[in-house]
Amino acid sequence: MQMPFCWDRRSPAHAPENHIAISGTVVVSCHLGLSSPGKTTTLRLFSSTQMDPNTGKGKLSAEAPLKGGKKTKAKQGAVKTSTMTYQMDMPEAGRSIHFDCNSWVYPYKKTNADRVFFINTSYLPDKTPEALRLLRDEELRSLRGSGRGERKDWERVYDYDDYNDLGNPDKESRRTTPARCSAASPPYGVTETRKHMINLDFYIPPDERFSPTKLAEVLTLAVQAVTHFVLPESKAQFHGNINSFRSWFEQLKGDLYRKPQQPVVDGQVMDKLKTSVPSHKTYKQVSKMVKETPVKFPIPQVIEHEPEAWRTDEEFAREMLAGLNPVVIRRREVFPPVSRGGKESSITAAHIERQLQGRTVQKALEEKRLYILDHHDYVMPYLRRINTQEGVCVYASRTLLFLKDDGTLKPLVIELSLPSDGAGDGEISRVFLPASQGTDGHLWWLAKAHVSVNDSGYHQLISHWRHPGEDHVRMSPGKYAMEMSSAIYSEWRFTDQSLPNDLVKRGMASKDPRTTTLHLHVEDYPYAVDGMDVWRAIDGWVRSYCAHFYHSDAAVAADAELQAWWHDVRTVGHGDRQRDPVCWLELDTVANLAESLSTLIWIASALHAAVNFGQYGYAGFMPNRPTRCRRFLPLPGSPEMAQLEADPDRFFLDTVLSNHTSDELYLGQRATAAWTDDGEVLQLLDRFREEHRRVEKRVTERNRDLRLKNRKGPAKVPYTLLFPDVGNVGGKEKGITGKGIPNSVSI
Repeated sequence: MQMPFCWDRRSPAHAPENHIAISGTVVVSCHLGLSSPGKTTTLRLFSSTQMDPNTGKGKLSAEAPLKGGKKTKAKQGAVKTSTMTYQMDMPEAGRSIHFDCNSWVYPYKKTNADRVFFINTSYLPDKTPEALRLLRDEELRSLRGSGRGERKDWERVYDYDDYNDLGNPDKESRRTTPARCSAASPPYGVTETRKHMINLDFYIPPDERFSPTKLAEVLTLAVQAVTHFVLPESKAQFHGNINSFRSWFEQLKGDLYRKPQQPVVDGQVMDKLKTSVPSHKTYKQVSKMVKETPVKFPIPQVIEHEPEAWRTDEEFAREMLAGLNPVVIRRREVFPPVSRGGKESSITAAHIERQLQGRTVQKALEEKRLYILDHHDYVMPYLRRINTQEGVCVYASRTLLFLKDDGTLKPLVIELSLPSDGAGDGEISRVFLPASQGTDGHLWWLAKAHVSVNDSGYHQLISHWRHPGEDHVRMSPGKYAMEMSSAIYSEWRFTDQSLPNDLVKRGMASKDPRTTTLHLHVEDYPYAVDGMDVWRAIDGWVRSYCAHFYHSDAAVAADAELQAWWHDVRTVGHGDRQRDPVCWLELDTVANLAESLSTLIWIASALHAAVNFGQYGYAGFMPNRPTRCRRFLPLPGSPEMAQLEADPDRFFLDTVLSNHTSDELYLGQRATAAWTDDGEVLQLLDRFREEHRRVEKRVTERNRDLRLKNRKGPAKVPYTLLFPDVGNVGGKEKGITGKGIPNSVSI
């Protein structure tokens, strides 16, 4: 018997004598000023087996008022537990029923509608009891919305809108982009009707917003970070009180990292916050937390154990496999590199053959030992405009690397290119070779910094798929960030996004056509090795789950709700990519459904964890991951070259100047144990958790294996970004952990 309940405001009715009493418990999560059910709130039960001929829905029970109850403290706020009694003709007496709601319920005067919840039994559309179908249709209509008007805080509408700059929605013209959640208008319609779009002032369906606890934590960390890092660093830079790299580095460790501090929060920061948070209560809560919570930013991992290791070529290369952005490096199959316009790179065999351990370039290619970090073709068309911005000096770059016998990568050469003078497509390129001493050593260090700037921009705008709003214009592309990300997205394909397909596309792995077994060409590639363990766990769980509900391909094709959702994803969510015939899988088989769902879960969980939760460990020390360069490399004989030779550390500084919250849920975890009443599905989830525990064990063993040099590298940073952390239940270990794979995109 499927029995959802609804919030109802009609006056209580007397139950017929033949109805039996049904006891129930309602638990309400209480947050200050947000969770106080009204005195007139009542609940009723619908039957799934007995139809009401007047409504076409299941029969309703008599009302039960939600009143009284006992309030107890919980980890996040408090919970209020009330006991209810319903009167209903229920043939299946004695059955236990659970409603896994976990949803915000707004007053009737706001919504003008009762709220319906369904119990934790899952049905395919054609198996849904007749008495519940109208209720299900009404629920779907409320989630779709009308596509008109401004979104209200209490609406639960999941619609699409232009993927524009949230900080300034009128700034951008229509570009090739995915769609985002609508704040007001129909897909690809006019810009939002909200008068103010400052930071947090945009619509998100209530159940997708940060919880009050998480919002307060995130805002507190943001205020502390600005006060602790940005303001002191800016003041030091503009007052010119740092005379050398070493003194700057020592001051950084002493002032910012070594011990908890209680800095005075800048008034401008709090004033800005006050206009951005959704309520005065949230502002007061954050203000209190900022004042009472000492700032505890640890030393970033990349400089914690070996403070100078980040400068080495070994660490520079290792981070392409196990750092913040390990999803760009590719294997070279031809030499020299050639741009899309047919122009060959300035890198020649003479530049690199002496570094190939006795091999020719052709032999290195055949042995799958040449790799490239390529930030050339997508940057070059924008350089003339990017470099007109104040304080921005950007090159297009190519970095070639060699896979050594010990499994590590050695940088061979860096090519930095600029457009030639005039309006043509010519290029001016400079080639830099590894060096550790003298002017060549200084230039090599600066060249690596420019490569890191390219990689940082690509990481935030593409790998991370962060929205290029206010924060992203501070990356090297500046105001051209949206245009660049749009151009790259125009070639995006969903079918390339699964980890196995991505590795094959980048030439980092090959598939055996007979067994489909994946073979990595860089065996010690931490992101790929750990990632494939996680991918197999996700894929196994998804395939088992799909097979449990869909017993044939025909069942998938016949699921109208599923097909409508997939049509929305392709034609509206990614409307600009719908006509690419190989961009999407057809949802016509159980296998294609499982592949599509596994890919979606991978993107939102493990892929995001890999490119997000290492940000503090690697980019918390800015020289390791600069986001802008303010100078080009000096030319021989120039005054700038004389400055570099006189004080290379100061020249470098002049050139270059992530967190889990307490309510995080990781892969294999659910907010409640009673999320489904299907025993077989619960067993499948248990197996999924056990597989992740085995993944954790393998990750730990690999990090202890001294033969795997890319697991830690010179900086001694173990690779844990794809450590599932399933034992961290309820976010008991929070903060900057550098591990854990949340169920979905999280910051």
